[in-house]
Amino acid sequence: MRALPVGDDALLVELPSGEQAQALHAELLRRRAEGTLAVREIVPAARTVLLDGLADPVRLASELTASDVPPALPETQEIIELRVRYDGPDLADVAALWGVSEHDVARIHADTEFRVAFCGFAPGFGYLTGLPERYHVPRRATPRTSVPAGAVGLAGPYTGVYPRSSPGGWQLIGTTDAVLWDHARVPAALLAPGTRVRFVPVGRR
Repeated sequence: MRALPVGDDALLVELPSGEQAQALHAELLRRRAEGTLAVREIVPAARTVLLDGLADPVRLASELTASDVPPALPETQEIIELRVRYDGPDLADVAALWGVSEHDVARIHADTEFRVAFCGFAPGFGYLTGLPERYHVPRRATPRTSVPAGAVGLAGPYTGVYPRSSPGGWQLIGTTDAVLWDHARVPAALLAPGTRVRFVPVGRR
């Protein structure tokens, strides 16, 4: 683990793996909730965690790098269920990459409990982890110029849902009507880092 200063009151903590970044993020949230860590923002990414608004970043950097990342605590929050039609244009390609049928792609994906590792790319877009490594797939060789809102895609170790129409290179396996980002909702994002997610099949078009 490395802790790098960012400006006068922030730290960027680099970790060897996404799993450790998620575990550290959960631990820092726990400390803030119990009042033992004063920090304004805790922002996870693929293998980093940014802490902003620290009174003494040097002291915290020394503390973090001298200790091991604690194991993630058992999940307690409710699971958000996203209803999905496994009707994506890349479903057959993913089935071929996995060496299974299209039906089995839907079954395997729906049987997996996901967790939002971090958010980015577009407001409301969460990078969901949970699929075993043997089901990781590459991005498309040629990205699409337009992916519709609600498209459920795979790329590398992640599953994601496009919150709005945008270009994208993920392998699209399904569609959901869930609203990922609503500025009139509090909070506006349906998914946040640490959120548990399951996809519930509702048939195919």
